[in-house]
Amino acid sequence: MEHLLSEERTQEVIGLCRDLVRIRSYSGEEQGVAERLREFFASHGFDDVRTDEYGNLIGTVRGNRPGPTVLFDGHMDTVPVDERDSWKHDPFGAEIEDGVMYGRGTSDMKCALACMAAAAAFFAEDTGRDFAGQVSVAGIVHEECFEGIAARAVSRALSPDIVVIGESSDLLLKIGQRGRAEILLETFGVPVHSSNPDRGVNAVYSMLRAVERIHALPPAEHPFLGKGILELTDIMSQPYPGKSVVPAYCSATFDRRLLAGETRESVLAPIRAILDELAEEDPSFRGKVSYASGEETCCTGAKIGAERFFPAWLLERDHPAVRSVMDCFRSHGFEPGITKYSFCTNGSHYCGEAGIPTLGMGPSKEEIAHTVDEHVAVHELPEVTSIYGWMMEALLVRGGAGKEGPAGGEEETGGRAETDRGGKTGEKEEDGR
Repeated sequence: MEHLLSEERTQEVIGLCRDLVRIRSYSGEEQGVAERLREFFASHGFDDVRTDEYGNLIGTVRGNRPGPTVLFDGHMDTVPVDERDSWKHDPFGAEIEDGVMYGRGTSDMKCALACMAAAAAFFAEDTGRDFAGQVSVAGIVHEECFEGIAARAVSRALSPDIVVIGESSDLLLKIGQRGRAEILLETFGVPVHSSNPDRGVNAVYSMLRAVERIHALPPAEHPFLGKGILELTDIMSQPYPGKSVVPAYCSATFDRRLLAGETRESVLAPIRAILDELAEEDPSFRGKVSYASGEETCCTGAKIGAERFFPAWLLERDHPAVRSVMDCFRSHGFEPGITKYSFCTNGSHYCGEAGIPTLGMGPSKEEIAHTVDEHVAVHELPEVTSIYGWMMEALLVRGGAGKEGPAGGEEETGGRAETDRGGKTGEKEEDGR
């Protein structure tokens, strides 16, 4: 695929990517990246630039008449560099070698965010703002801790009609993903000295019985998204170490991959049924299941927290936004495969919670995220910038977002369309571009 950027624009895109990668921005430390993006937005005449209570940064360019809001979403935070001695390249150096840029966040996902910002600037310049609606580019905080939670504030502020997630996709079009839940299982016993265990109730034995039955549960399955995996990730007992005491408490954590249509209640129902069965069989058995929760401090000082339940999402292949974007791609000689993300993204909020049609497109491959010597092919950066521009063309010039404002600058009437929102079924996956 040949991209359409000039050499000057290509170098600007690569330079912005390198600037962002060189700024360390672990979750809760995103302010440096936000400031560099703010500078870019200002230098390119974005109409509105704002920061919310969490530290999310939103830059917006508006067309010359009312229309839909298209949001391009990328998170500013990265996972830490825990094995720095194993890196062959400086994780914050943005070094380029043999056509590859190395550094934490190159793949996940500062380069995609930089390309989105550049694409919006170039789109506004090239169209002379002759389009209906607006393009907003959001740099999101704390995504690595809570997929979609900080994004809720952006969604409230903008009420977008469609969202494009910039997570790595190997330049394939993503139309869904499994969600993620962290399930907490607890069992309660009666502590006694371990020399007389029959006088008490060992919470660990209770846990083992529950885990055995949970492990035997058949996984839910979706024809497109795959299996709703339920995997045990840790077990802990208290007191620890026991020191001759039968443990009175035990907890286990399960990673559950969620499928389209699953709810908080439906996911826990089979586990609750098992706990009820065990209690009927043995009156001394006491167990409880819930979702784990967490809280972190944002770069603004605000607290952000949530129950760890991040829904799946899926658009149908014949959704108007999918059709419009693919038609526009083909007109530019580009026809990517249509597939799904294997990991969780901010789409869990936009499409999974809020029902906003969501698409995914980004440079690099999913499996490169969070790795030692994380990297991205440099040639993909101008390519994906062009692709984002084509998506803006499809959604705001060709009307693919499904809501066009009246011509001539008349007052917009009507709200955001509520039909065809969110996906319901999946189809066979297509790989390759």
